[in-house]
Amino acid sequence: MSENTQNENTLNEDVVREDAETDFEIDLGELEPEAEETGLNLDFGDDEQPAEDSELNLDFDAPAVEGDDAADAESDEDAPEDADAALEAALEELRLDLRSKPGEWYVLHTYSGMENKVKQNLDARANTLDQTDYIFETIVPTETVVEIRNGTPKQVTRVVLPGYVLVRMEMTEDSWATVRHTPSVTGFVGHAQDPVPLSLTEVENMLLPSIKAKVAAENQGKPSPKTKKKVEVMDFEVGDSVQVIEGPFAGVHASITEINPNAQRLKALVEILGRETPVDLTFQQIEKL
Repeated sequence: MSENTQNENTLNEDVVREDAETDFEIDLGELEPEAEETGLNLDFGDDEQPAEDSELNLDFDAPAVEGDDAADAESDEDAPEDADAALEAALEELRLDLRSKPGEWYVLHTYSGMENKVKQNLDARANTLDQTDYIFETIVPTETVVEIRNGTPKQVTRVVLPGYVLVRMEMTEDSWATVRHTPSVTGFVGHAQDPVPLSLTEVENMLLPSIKAKVAAENQGKPSPKTKKKVEVMDFEVGDSVQVIEGPFAGVHASITEINPNAQRLKALVEILGRETPVDLTFQQIEKL
């Protein structure tokens, strides 16, 4: 090989080596900062933090109900079932009591509003006339309700069947006369001289509101659909004509179409531009005409 050829090959190798070193330096200089910056912003900064927050909010906070809080949560869930079970137990006790007692149940008709007075008078007459062996028990069925007057709810106990009283007795001529001639008693319900006794199911149904009130009082704070107190509005009825006194319809006449005692609200029709339009109102927003 000639000397010129060797020199030319040596020169070419030096050029290639320089080009290779140049490419290597350029690649490292441009790629290293990008890889480093991407790793910091995306892999560690963005991904780790949401995972940590999610773990705190979902996995630890929600299930971590311990001690008294857990007991309260379980108590709230079990409360309606407990109240229902208490009602069923009370009804079963009533049924057993009704079957075990002597005598039969009859319904007396009285003057309205005199039910409790009739009970007092009849109990006194049974003692005075020595009829306690035949007249055993007198009951005025009652119920507990929430009455709303002037927008204010108030719990009251009232007679379930105004004008009627239950009496458990053995029917004889003397016991019949003792009951029949009690002041404010107008007679037995049914045949006047030969009254028909009630079935135990009928007696149970008449006493059911009293049993519900008793169970509700014993299980305060444990509401149940079966023991929930009845709510009644005493100031208004469906169909009443009223005047709106507050709100955007103040001064307009309306007719009540629906009453929701539990929410203490009502629906009424008001005339707007010659057309009747239903509106939702509170008891405080209306007054009777």
